[in-house]
Amino acid sequence: MKRFFNYLPIILLMLFASCKNKGSLNSDGIPNTLIIGNIQTDNFQEIINIREKIRQYLQKKLGMPVEMISSTDYNGIIEGLKSNKLHIANLPPFAYVIATRNLRLIPMVTLGIHGKPSTYHSVIMVNAKSNIYSMDDVKRNAKKLSFCFVEPASASGHLVPRGYLNTIGINPETDFKQTIFAGNHAASVLSIKAGKIDVGCTTEIAFNIMIKAKMLGPNDIRVIWRSEPIVNDPIVAIPDLNKDLVKRIQKAYLDLSKEDPILLNTYVRLFTKDTAKRAYMIAQDSMYNSLRKIASGIKSLKAN
Repeated sequence: MKRFFNYLPIILLMLFASCKNKGSLNSDGIPNTLIIGNIQTDNFQEIINIREKIRQYLQKKLGMPVEMISSTDYNGIIEGLKSNKLHIANLPPFAYVIATRNLRLIPMVTLGIHGKPSTYHSVIMVNAKSNIYSMDDVKRNAKKLSFCFVEPASASGHLVPRGYLNTIGINPETDFKQTIFAGNHAASVLSIKAGKIDVGCTTEIAFNIMIKAKMLGPNDIRVIWRSEPIVNDPIVAIPDLNKDLVKRIQKAYLDLSKEDPILLNTYVRLFTKDTAKRAYMIAQDSMYNSLRKIASGIKSLKAN
């Protein structure tokens, strides 16, 4: 298995360095430019385009320059928040859990539906032509099978499926013929589609995006396990950011469903067909306690 790497990519360092002056906080905790961090593990142009429109919306709503930085590296975004080079960030749930082990962050909003947090699912998958039809098949044949996770700090692509494997008596480090990290959700799915890896995990959201991008056919993959619901990503702020500004940012997200419902629905539609009643809602740290519980129960977990 690949080791867990804690490093900040050179490109991201250069981007953070260029933001140092314009992103510096004054004595009141207000930056000249609000810098937002996003995880961009899969380079889908539609997501990039929608995030640019959201940036423009926030810039107009807040009346200040807003810049977005995307990185493929979870740890890079966390380090950017820690060093105040990023002011807010859209963090995947497990990345948030990792970050808040030693960093105080302010959860502002998450997507909700009918007033409750939006959720998604982790899945374990095989090629549709595989003779593996269930997790019992996986367990019986583990020594002959290769397995891929997505990325160490991914909830759906690592934490949740790893926790499940442990509950059914599978140790990913020792029980499979080979275990790797694919690097991103698309790579995990495509490695299964191509037959390079026997069994893998991802988020079911990836299927919707990849089918739209014509990277995947609806019958290329077979899902053999689906997790319990995972609460959607929180958008968080650093504690040094001006408190009134944090409230204004939070309100801007909360108002998006009323002020530009087409933009919000277009964004949500990238991940799910059901856009009804979707809106940002206030996030609470306690929403992610179930992931903390899973993480605390995995002795071999070292993504920190």
